[in-house]
Amino acid sequence: MTQPEAIRLLLQAVAHGEVSPDSALEKLKHFDFEPVEDFARIDHHRTLRTGFPEVIWGPGKTPEQIIEIIKVMRDRNPVVMATRIEPNVYAQLREQIPELHYYALARICALVPARLEPRHSGTIGLLSAGTADLPVAEEAAITAELSGFQVKRFWDVGVAGIHRLLSNRQAIAEADVLIVVAGMEGALPSVVGGLTDCPVIAVPTSIGYGASFNGLAALLTMLNSCAAGIGVVNIDNGFGAAVLAGQILRTAQKLR
Repeated sequence: MTQPEAIRLLLQAVAHGEVSPDSALEKLKHFDFEPVEDFARIDHHRTLRTGFPEVIWGPGKTPEQIIEIIKVMRDRNPVVMATRIEPNVYAQLREQIPELHYYALARICALVPARLEPRHSGTIGLLSAGTADLPVAEEAAITAELSGFQVKRFWDVGVAGIHRLLSNRQAIAEADVLIVVAGMEGALPSVVGGLTDCPVIAVPTSIGYGASFNGLAALLTMLNSCAAGIGVVNIDNGFGAAVLAGQILRTAQKLR
């Protein structure tokens, strides 16, 4: 049975009173995916289930595959986003999709509305320990903004110059959830966690000297933080941190 036939039967069952609208909605949450040639199946209903659309992971895909996936997604999603896109790959994508926008530091390309404004209440505060952490921090920031959240950035506020962090203490305290990005020893989330009363999402980066083990040292520091209320995502996972922050804000909005 094809998807349209299955959906038609489900709608007929609702019309005849055999299935309730709520039951039909639950079924539809797991219904809709669309094949893209023989290499992908696009999950169009991910927004319905989780609140966030499917996002394209760039590495490992050819530019041609990314182009075809974007073309399938563009008519079904208000924002289409691809992560970890290198400049040379973006140049190839733009030849086929000229309106594709590129956020170079975040390595994200996206199709976005003419006016991109926050759609959800609450503010995500985003702190970067050092300038070298900015690519991961900007990945989180752009992901959050494309998902409809307001973001306030606080860059280069690492513990080596703690006064830089403390000079922004009041503005940081006004955020509803914080994403803290740090490499080296990864101490910044612990400091921030001891200063604020909102959830803190810690993001270790692979920045550091040899004994940082490509971010493992920062990851372990964050996991072992004595400050309460800190959650930790994987190394360099700015995207995942932004989605988690968004889920926290959306849940708070529903509870209100």
